[in-house]
Amino acid sequence: MKTIQSYIQEHKTRFLNELIELLKIPSISADSKYKPDVLKTAEVVKISLEKAGCDVVEICETAGNPIVYGEKIIDSKLPTILVYGHYDVQPADPIELWTSPPFEPVIKKTQLHPEGAIFARGACDDKGQMYMHVKAMEFMTSTNQLPCNVKFMIEGEEEVGSVNLSKFVKANQGKLKNDVILISDTGMIANDVPSITTGLRGLSYVEVEVTGPNRDLHSGLYGGAVANPINVLTKMIASLHDENNHITIPGFYDKVENLSKKERAEMAKAPFNIENYKKALKIEDVYGETGYTTNERNSIRPTLDVNGIWGGYIGEGAKTVIASKAFAKISMRLVPHQNWEEITELFTKHFESIAPKGVTVKVTPHHGGQGYVTPINSIGYQAASKAYQKTFRKIPIPQRSGGSIPIVALFEQELKSKTILMGFGLDSDAIHSPNEHFGIFNFLKGIETIPYFYKYFTELSK
Repeated sequence: MKTIQSYIQEHKTRFLNELIELLKIPSISADSKYKPDVLKTAEVVKISLEKAGCDVVEICETAGNPIVYGEKIIDSKLPTILVYGHYDVQPADPIELWTSPPFEPVIKKTQLHPEGAIFARGACDDKGQMYMHVKAMEFMTSTNQLPCNVKFMIEGEEEVGSVNLSKFVKANQGKLKNDVILISDTGMIANDVPSITTGLRGLSYVEVEVTGPNRDLHSGLYGGAVANPINVLTKMIASLHDENNHITIPGFYDKVENLSKKERAEMAKAPFNIENYKKALKIEDVYGETGYTTNERNSIRPTLDVNGIWGGYIGEGAKTVIASKAFAKISMRLVPHQNWEEITELFTKHFESIAPKGVTVKVTPHHGGQGYVTPINSIGYQAASKAYQKTFRKIPIPQRSGGSIPIVALFEQELKSKTILMGFGLDSDAIHSPNEHFGIFNFLKGIETIPYFYKYFTELSK
């Protein structure tokens, strides 16, 4: 019987060409002008699932972008794996920083990807990683080696907070019933150091607006006499951290999980070179909360960051005005047990309380989600570990991620099943940034590894 390795070798060129065609479609969910491209991408995903062997595939309409659902049920007595992914992508801005157009995929060799990497928006997050599952499915069905039932749920709003997924999941619990959920929307430590993500941070995302005078004012006639919203906003934002980079919002840390020395010691075993880290980012030193390492700061500790700030005149030349309004977008990454809605409320109350007289403050919540931790003694984790050992010849390291996939906690709440995060990207793949890319090695290794998860999960479930 044909092996996955020989199947990949035979179809490698086709796999890459199919992914490249998928990446050409600018399915940007944050910008309504790309709605036709989002819908086109959903149709392409539907067709790809049909070709991969799903018996039932449908485009499920929502109040926003559609969800593509597919399934192949071979025996109701066998386990069912639900694969989740997303076909929408981040905006490509700033376009001028891309070395090649973001929706004209090209393969380039890099130091970390000597065999080449596909450069395009969505290459790693998440079209490339989602498509690994489609091709793994194709192999298992075409060679009659699918050991269990499989369902796919591929959405088009992950990059804008999965606005309608919650309603879909709650309304379709029977359709989505499963024994484990499998997601590839994370990464691993290195191509020769496989790892499995066991924890995700939650998220609270807000927009703030500070208003001063009822119109823009001449900075000479009014400067020093009225509050400047931009000056005020920057001072307010600066006050959100103390001298130890500790977040100053009252109650913010009340539910933060403090890991034991033993757990932190286990985390520290993951290979990490601080000098290489700084060199890759072209920074002189790292920065963050006192008392924690870099890898702890970006995974097990909560954060608060300004994602954008604007106001006043930013055009060419000079315009001497005191702006009427100033704005900022702020994201807070949260750790397990922190409730994103509570944190949003704490932020709002605090931010309003620190505003000086002379300005008014408006806080608009955008979206959020809970953090998540998956146990390493579960059947799902054990199956994933065995799969990585089979293809990488190494035991994968459990690793907590700094990123957020808010729907993971929702899945456990509504579907009562655990999620396994088998990511194959690298931190250096520039997701959400210019020049996003995904290594050909990683893409093909994912296709190779996923069928073994199906095999081992089915065996361990008996």
